[in-house]
Amino acid sequence: MEIIFLFFILWYGGLFFQTFFLHRYAAHQSFTMSKTTEKVTYILTWLFQGSNYLSAYGYGVMHRMHHAYADTKKDPHSPKYDKNVFTMMWRTKSIYQKINNKKIDVDEKFSKNVPQWRNFDRIASSNISRIIWLILYFVFFLKFATIWWLWLFFPILILMAPIHGVIINWFAHTYGYTNFKLKDTSKNLLPFDFLMMGEAYHNNHHKHGNRANFGGVKWHEIDPTYFIMKVLNTLRIIKINPIIN
Repeated sequence: MEIIFLFFILWYGGLFFQTFFLHRYAAHQSFTMSKTTEKVTYILTWLFQGSNYLSAYGYGVMHRMHHAYADTKKDPHSPKYDKNVFTMMWRTKSIYQKINNKKIDVDEKFSKNVPQWRNFDRIASSNISRIIWLILYFVFFLKFATIWWLWLFFPILILMAPIHGVIINWFAHTYGYTNFKLKDTSKNLLPFDFLMMGEAYHNNHHKHGNRANFGGVKWHEIDPTYFIMKVLNTLRIIKINPIIN
């Protein structure tokens, strides 16, 4: 039971901070928050993503490139130009690291106002941090994985962020339905997104990139992350951009 509980906490917790902080805030700036709240969110992202921690800067810049070059040869990840899931994952990883480590020149339109906390990222993205998280996960499994099949969750847990990426960047460009005719292959992967906290409404998102609400086009398209954002907005922890919502 403890293993399954940990799995769901890290799946949905890590996914929430990926879509809320890295995606809707860093990449699209669909809401604002104070610098103090931003730094707290950095730390929470690290705690929930653990060994899978992604930098807001690296993610934000790369995702803007994805929207600008969707399904072209310049797209950091596309089923149209990657032979399979694994080659896409590897190429995405390589581009992300080059962006994050400032090893490639990035057009200002992709980096403008993308948040970056360099000192924290240096720690959270380090191999030492990732190894410590892996050791903690392993120790937890040693203590609570009393049945052999519970160990099947371990590789998923340590590859959680890439798996989240594959579900959207590969499958949501391959399977699903569309509400809008676009030049790219983005699709809404699920009619009710219980799995990806709104990220699966990918066709909606590609049509209205800066909207905080990824769902809402059809009655069944409920975006759980947006409802959490509405609560945070009411509590004045964040401020949703009124122009694009």
